Amino acid sequence: MPKEIERKFLVQSQDWRSQVASSFQFVQGYVAIGEDRSVRVRLIDGQSARLTIKIGRNLLARDEYEYDIPIEHGEDLIRAAIGNVIEKTRYRVPYEGFTWEVDVFQGFYHGLVVAEVELESEDQSPAIPQWIGKEVTGDWRYSNMVMATQDMGKELGHGVYHPPL
Repeated sequence: MPKEIERKFLVQSQDWRSQVASSFQFVQGYVAIGEDRSVRVRLIDGQSARLTIKIGRNLLARDEYEYDIPIEHGEDLIRAAIGNVIEKTRYRVPYEGFTWEVDVFQGFYHGLVVAEVELESEDQSPAIPQWIGKEVTGDWRYSNMVMATQDMGKELGHGVYHPPL
C-alpha cells in the first residue's frame, strides 16, 4: 500500500519565501469522511483535479491513494463538499535534501501558514529550517479534514502568522 509519511509544523517567519522552487493554488474539499478514512478532491491551479483517498488514524503515516480525474468532475465534487472548502497556496521549498511544502491559507483560514515535510520512513530526521516553528504533527486541529468539517478558526488563531507591514 502506498504510504504518506509526513511531519507538520507551524511557520514562524517569511524567510522561506526567498527559497521557493514552485507554487500551486489549491481548492479542496472532502466528499466522504469516516473515523479513519477520507475522500478528498483537490482542484489545482484551476487546471486539473485529483481525488485522494486516505486510510488510517495515525496523522504521521497513513495509506494514501491518488487519482487524476477530469476537472469537471472535480468541480462537481467541490460543490458537493462537506463543510468548509479549503483554499491555499502551496509553495515547495527545498532544504538540505528534503522538499518542504509551505501552505499559506486563504478564505476561511486566511493567515494560517503550515509547513509539511514528506518522509520515506517514520524514523527519518530532516534538518529543520530556521523559519520552522512548533511541530504540530499529530495535532488533529491541523488536519485539513478537521479544518474542513469543523470551525477551527478560534482554535488555530495562535498558529496564524501575521507578517510585519
